[in-house]
Amino acid sequence: MSARRIGSRKKGRVKGGSTSKRPKSKSTKATKATTARARSGRVPVAVLGATGAVGQTFIRLLQGHPFFEIAEVAASERSAGKTYREAMHWHEGPLPEDVADLVVKTCDPSEVEAKIVFSALDASVAGDVEKAFAEAGAVVLSNARNHRMDPDVPLVIAEVNADHLAILDAQRKKRGWTGAIVTNANCASTTATVALAPLHQEFGAREAVIATMQAVSGAGYPGVASLDILGSVIPYIGGEEEKIEREIAKMLGTLNGRSVVHAPLTVSAHANRVPVEHGHTTCISVRFERPVGPDEAKEVLAAWKGHEICRGLPSSPDQPLVLRHEPDRPQARKDVDTGRGMATIVGRVRADPLMHLRLVALSHNTVRGAAGGSILNAEVLGRLGELPGVAEGAW
Repeated sequence: MSARRIGSRKKGRVKGGSTSKRPKSKSTKATKATTARARSGRVPVAVLGATGAVGQTFIRLLQGHPFFEIAEVAASERSAGKTYREAMHWHEGPLPEDVADLVVKTCDPSEVEAKIVFSALDASVAGDVEKAFAEAGAVVLSNARNHRMDPDVPLVIAEVNADHLAILDAQRKKRGWTGAIVTNANCASTTATVALAPLHQEFGAREAVIATMQAVSGAGYPGVASLDILGSVIPYIGGEEEKIEREIAKMLGTLNGRSVVHAPLTVSAHANRVPVEHGHTTCISVRFERPVGPDEAKEVLAAWKGHEICRGLPSSPDQPLVLRHEPDRPQARKDVDTGRGMATIVGRVRADPLMHLRLVALSHNTVRGAAGGSILNAEVLGRLGELPGVAEGAW
């Protein structure tokens, strides 16, 4: 992916995004069906792992999307051959009728025709399946952990580090495929990263202690047994702390040619499951290159708008970060749907007696932290001309 500028980043406050290179299109050739849909303004997409909790969130959020149309759904061999309504247990809101009668396919690129693929697959199978789709020329937007830390795979929160998409050129060259894999982060990592991004860009974060309170929807369906979580807090989520500790430094890193240099940030994480339906809350204490006071931190947080490349896209909230000043906010029940579930809400910004600053952040784990984040990444790729059947600047 050769480069052009997406916004601007300098050391200090972000002014409309970070320094990046806008790529020229090297997308795979679209199928005739894809091209025809693109001319009408909607491009066919597939959802892998469509019957699970995150897969269903993709279905719900893509309903009526102005750019994308769900053409195919795929899941396990157990579900293949059934209609979508027969294959899954729908969890939230009305089931979209135009998807309900689609026949579920297997997660095989020889069966799925769409060249834009949203993956909600479990990590136990996602790695090889996503690679197979990329080898077949598909652009894969993945929620799984398998490829997040691969050096040539961008790990993207669009408002924070859309410039990292420029490493796709190196990915294609190294792997010899015409497709691509783009990942979004662990849901709790996403909450913390959006809260830290403006502060890191301004002050240089060096150490952070993060304690999470993570909603039960993050465990999927059927998820955590009710007798385990009701009236309780579970102080362990397998693999979660390691993801938080690894991923944030990559997303806050800088683009150096065709690679990402991780931020010099050390994170210590504590992950907890709590009896909340939606919304991951993170309590963060952070040390910077120099002491930072609450007032200057609040000024930076309130002014931050993220990458300009996201502005006006369907899934992009008007304010990706919303600063609350009340002493008891954010709260999952009151704030989780801010910005249609795509905003991160930050509050309780105050001095820390051991570090420099402490704060609380909240975001919707299955929207901002999963399906919605992937859809926004796809919208950005489309604006850059990096999706099959979509011309650069068409969106």
